[in-house]
Amino acid sequence: MTAPDHQTDSCTDPGGAGGPASVGRRTLLRGGAVLAAAGTVGLGSGIGAAAAAGSAPASARPGQVLGGRPTFTSGVQAGDVTTRGGVIWARSDRPALMTVEVSGTESFRSARTVGVARLTDASDRTGVVAVNGLPAGSEVFYRVRLSAADDPRRGGETLVGRFRTAPSRARDVSLVWSGDVCGQGWGINPDIGGMKIFETMRRLSPDFAICSGDFVYSDGPLTETVTLPDGTVWRNLVIDEKRKVAETLAEFRGNFRYNLMDTNLRAFNREVPWVFQWDDHETTNNWYPGEVLTSDTRYTEKRVDVLSARARQALFEYTPTLPGRPDPAGRLYRKISYGPLLDVFVLDMRSYKNDNTVGQNDPAGAAILGTRQRDWLIDGLRNSRATWKVIANDLPIGIVVPDGTAIEGVAQGAPGAPLGREVEIAQVLSAIRRHRVRNTVWVTADVHYTAALSYHPDRAAIRDFDPFWEFVAGPLNAGTFGPNALDPTFGPEQVYARTPPAGQSNLPPSAGLQFFGRLAIDGGSRALTVELRDATGGILWSKALPAR
Repeated sequence: MTAPDHQTDSCTDPGGAGGPASVGRRTLLRGGAVLAAAGTVGLGSGIGAAAAAGSAPASARPGQVLGGRPTFTSGVQAGDVTTRGGVIWARSDRPALMTVEVSGTESFRSARTVGVARLTDASDRTGVVAVNGLPAGSEVFYRVRLSAADDPRRGGETLVGRFRTAPSRARDVSLVWSGDVCGQGWGINPDIGGMKIFETMRRLSPDFAICSGDFVYSDGPLTETVTLPDGTVWRNLVIDEKRKVAETLAEFRGNFRYNLMDTNLRAFNREVPWVFQWDDHETTNNWYPGEVLTSDTRYTEKRVDVLSARARQALFEYTPTLPGRPDPAGRLYRKISYGPLLDVFVLDMRSYKNDNTVGQNDPAGAAILGTRQRDWLIDGLRNSRATWKVIANDLPIGIVVPDGTAIEGVAQGAPGAPLGREVEIAQVLSAIRRHRVRNTVWVTADVHYTAALSYHPDRAAIRDFDPFWEFVAGPLNAGTFGPNALDPTFGPEQVYARTPPAGQSNLPPSAGLQFFGRLAIDGGSRALTVELRDATGGILWSKALPAR
């Protein structure tokens, strides 16, 4: 059964970039210039000048209160960029109108308005504008203007960003991926400059980034200080929503808003569009549908289905993502086509999984994708014409991820034929071989260390699949753990891993064990190079994979 692919496109902008047409692109994007009130800074001709001219305060109408002008609280960001467009996101400090303009030049002389969104209290004053009809393979500058909800002529702040649309012809393409942000007690530490790994990734100028889940830790309260084993003190920036586990919609929203307080992340967002997926910590640790938190005294709301619905709403409100179609509830799994060399299949291994304590030894299988998503993935891979098919799996395949004495992930820890959730993965791998799908790689995070795993049928309990690679990266800003045990069912070999020293775990970001991955496809040879990097950008391990 095939569901239509959700393919939207988007762009990004700084937490405060926007200014005169004469400002250079990098200065424009990084310098934080803000049109606090449109019309007070000289603009060139066209849309910018017209906006400035029309921004003078209007006369008050009866019963109308003319307060301050709307401002951005969390920068802007973009996501799901493909050949012709994307999704642009913003949040205002008050109800407002969000107008998005795009241009092929930084001067915005040829700018055109592509959409308007109303930012209301119902969505916590967040909103997205879907952008379409852009030229393929082009750099696109975008400008987001806020204006008062009660009088669009009363302008607020303006921010500017940019992105590259996917090419229609073969050309170099690169992406970065990772996950796990502000977990295990490690939040934004102003003493060390915040989450500097985002600045490291930004400097690589990837076409886009994949968030492999756990972008927020809604179940991870923070304290102002943590004393480290050597006696030094880690200091966290803390807001009220991070002092307890999230249960209300306002608390889930606050977790997303907290991460966007980091200046490195906001700078990254204005230049690099995202592809977001979720895992467990957006809701609570190791959750599954139908779970009841009977033994967790931190929660007064025990029903995980209620908590995950609120988390899901906050996720869609705070990321540049449109709910997938045709699922009425709005699905997260989707395909992002980034030109002739790359399709990204974004999985949701959280929403459709079975109970962690049931069925993991069942030879008939247990759910990790669910029938509909499994069939969508198989059909999408079989029909893909892209050279490389990257499968973004928020839970690893061959690494055992326990949930106490139960199983949280795919691998159930025993040798032999696939059991439980491994059965669905075996069906996908078998279909890849049967349909002669070439050049698939899997990228994930979740386990809080970085690794390269090679899977081969000669080492496996089953032979009905082609050799493939799975690459693990993370955390971005959370505790470092590992290594975990490998399950031999699909014949994994750990070719490389970087983990804490033996006997150590939950190491803070200051320990230097924070990781991300980079994929780069050469437009000429079509080879894919994989790099596992640390927070400084140092390449820990790399491998070039020729296209078949």
